[in-house]
Amino acid sequence: MPYRSLNWLLICCLSALPELAWAVTTTTETRLDLTNHTAGYFALIAFLSAYTLVVLEEYTHLRKSKPVILAAGLIWVAIALAYGGQSGLPAEAARHNLLEYAELFLFLLVAMTYVNALEERRIFDALRSWLLHKGFNLRQIFWLTGVMAFFISPVADNMTTALLMCAVILAVGRDDHAFIAVSCINIVIAANAGGAFSPFGDITTLMVWQKGVVEFWEFFALFIPSVLNWFIPALIMSFTVSKSAPQTLDSRPVPVKRGAFAILALFIFTIALAVTFHNSLHLPPVLGMFTGLALLQLYGYYLKKTYHRARIRGYFDPFESNMAHVQPTARQGFDIFDKIARSEWDTLLFFYGVVMCVGGLGFIGYLEMASQLLYGQLGATYANIAIGLLSSVVDNIPVMFAVLTMNPEMPVGQWLLVTLTAGVGGSLLSIGSAAGVALMGQARGHYTFMSHLRWTPVIALGYFGSIAAHMLLNRSMF
Repeated sequence: MPYRSLNWLLICCLSALPELAWAVTTTTETRLDLTNHTAGYFALIAFLSAYTLVVLEEYTHLRKSKPVILAAGLIWVAIALAYGGQSGLPAEAARHNLLEYAELFLFLLVAMTYVNALEERRIFDALRSWLLHKGFNLRQIFWLTGVMAFFISPVADNMTTALLMCAVILAVGRDDHAFIAVSCINIVIAANAGGAFSPFGDITTLMVWQKGVVEFWEFFALFIPSVLNWFIPALIMSFTVSKSAPQTLDSRPVPVKRGAFAILALFIFTIALAVTFHNSLHLPPVLGMFTGLALLQLYGYYLKKTYHRARIRGYFDPFESNMAHVQPTARQGFDIFDKIARSEWDTLLFFYGVVMCVGGLGFIGYLEMASQLLYGQLGATYANIAIGLLSSVVDNIPVMFAVLTMNPEMPVGQWLLVTLTAGVGGSLLSIGSAAGVALMGQARGHYTFMSHLRWTPVIALGYFGSIAAHMLLNRSMF
């Protein structure tokens, strides 16, 4: 009986959806300009206060998602009150922003789940171990970690990539303060640059792709500019790194767990599905990602069911000896929901707060003002370069979402320019990207704000060099 009642409730709700949709889409209300209203001033104060706490996260240890989620709620309450609580316009705008967030959130959730699965299968540990046991000298390791950070970050996020490569640097450098500092800077630049030419490399590029202003294959026009963004400062910094051999390492190579390479292949296939769904079927790419997640779930079920059979055939996980206190069922299976639970929820929730805050400020009218100031007076090229410089101080997610909300009339070349600058501008300062902030914590005492700042003029050469390369090589897109 309860199930029958639930079915009737669902039928009633579904039958009401067309009427609800009609009621939303046929509204004839006029949006108010609240830029000089008390609600507008309150929204600005709420957002700036929240973002101040985000910038101070390293010192306050308050997770960045908490203040922006609160600010998002306060901003939309202020908007609703300004409309008298009777208008349907705020609700319609809020739902529009929620839909944009939902697509990106679900896409990122699948990507993070795959990265967590690869980490649990020890793909990254094995890669790090391989680097440490090949007998490379310090300068070779400097270049190798930079190259790998550049090419791994288009698939994994730049923070995960940077942490992985930093672990190698810390293991090799030991007490070599100068080597660790300059190598961390190199990794941050490479991870940010590598994410700029791939639709999956950064949240900002993903937003641009899903918005539809740049097609999937057009992003790869940024490959050479991205390479130059990293290579120019890396070349100059490499002369400060000695060619001496690192200290001898006694640790043994790390084997991967069963199914690691199959999961890596599934991840690549899932990305291909997302591209196919978007480009060929004209469906949201998140549908392709979730189809790939289903494949990972089924493969995880296979790993769990065949665990004992694999043990009988000789498979042995040496790390299980350190888990003797754990229940056998907990260490034998591959639990996909554990991988989902281990996603970077603070980042995902921070993203929600940013989308709703910036969406609220746009609904009030502030983004239209900013668009007129930047793109109307400065022009698209200078505005996009300035946005990249701004992203060295302000997180590039709200900056890019603000640009997409403004939606200025620009050719593809300009959209690629702002994608490039917003992605690599964060390398100018250690606090300008998630990768830099993460490494300041991981390499505390070696890599600091000031050690990064000393190389900022050199990093700026790469920044402007990449812009010049894009405008020269891709001038047909402007």
